Amino acid sequence: MAGDAESSTKKNEGAPDMNSPFYVHALDYPKQLHVNDILTDNNYSDWSQEMMNFLLAKNKVGLIDGSIQKPSPTSTDCMPWIRADAMVKGWLTTAMDKDIRNNVKYANTASEIWVDLKERFGKESAPRAYELKQNLTATRQNGASVSVYLTKLRNIWDEI
Repeated sequence: MAGDAESSTKKNEGAPDMNSPFYVHALDYPKQLHVNDILTDNNYSDWSQEMMNFLLAKNKVGLIDGSIQKPSPTSTDCMPWIRADAMVKGWLTTAMDKDIRNNVKYANTASEIWVDLKERFGKESAPRAYELKQNLTATRQNGASVSVYLTKLRNIWDEI
């Protein structure tokens, strides 16, 4: 029995830690699209929320929010960090409009891309607020069911 526990420990010694934010699954690749819509200049709020949910599920949020800094080059975590960061950069850029992607392609880290996008698109915009208020005023039921009509209104309210 003691031998079984010891051999089990030895088997797991070289196994990757699937709970590590540096873990990259064999089926993951940078050009996968994991959001319903690519980022354009008018859907940042929805896109960023969807991307954040995906990255939370993949245990990679620390790579974009800056809480997981790049380890020193001599650290054993340096190469795994570089691989995981490259994967996240690929996921982010794949989920962007070509014009936006061209503006972030020289970023060194996924965190730099995330911060840049937030600075550019995450700010409240007076023209966008005006547009949303106009949409709210112009929205009509037009024979749609009450639930469909309320869903349209709710989406606009939520964004406002």
